[in-house]
Amino acid sequence: MTSKPEVPQQLRDLALLRRVRDRIDREYAKPLNVTALARGVHMSAGHLSRQFKLAYGESPYSYLMTRRIERAMALLRRGGLSVTEVCFTVGCSSLGTFSTRFTELVGVSPSVYQRQAAEAAQLPPCVLKKVTRPIRNREAPALELT
Repeated sequence: MTSKPEVPQQLRDLALLRRVRDRIDREYAKPLNVTALARGVHMSAGHLSRQFKLAYGESPYSYLMTRRIERAMALLRRGGLSVTEVCFTVGCSSLGTFSTRFTELVGVSPSVYQRQAAEAAQLPPCVLKKVTRPIRNREAPALELT
């Protein structure tokens, strides 16, 4: 009698974490929380948060907000929407939280970013995406007031 070799729990967890990350990438504009994400892969919220942070270096919530901010940056560069409209379009329910997180990741407020984008010279989209990618884990350089 042959049996399949047992797949280590860690590999199963990594596959589940990829599914969570893919779901966040796909559904960033929908109301998502760690509990709902954990339920989708049959994990506890605490276990998901710990394992996700070990695998990707940030919490699921932080990853979700980074995706939302990346999309917001693209919408603000494109123009045509107010900062408030962009906030709700990317799935944030609080303009204050959105603005705070945007400023932490990008280094400037959404309105300043939108104004700078409108004034900036036109760059190819591939270059623009690379140059304007948000910095994770609050690594945006602090503005020095001199």
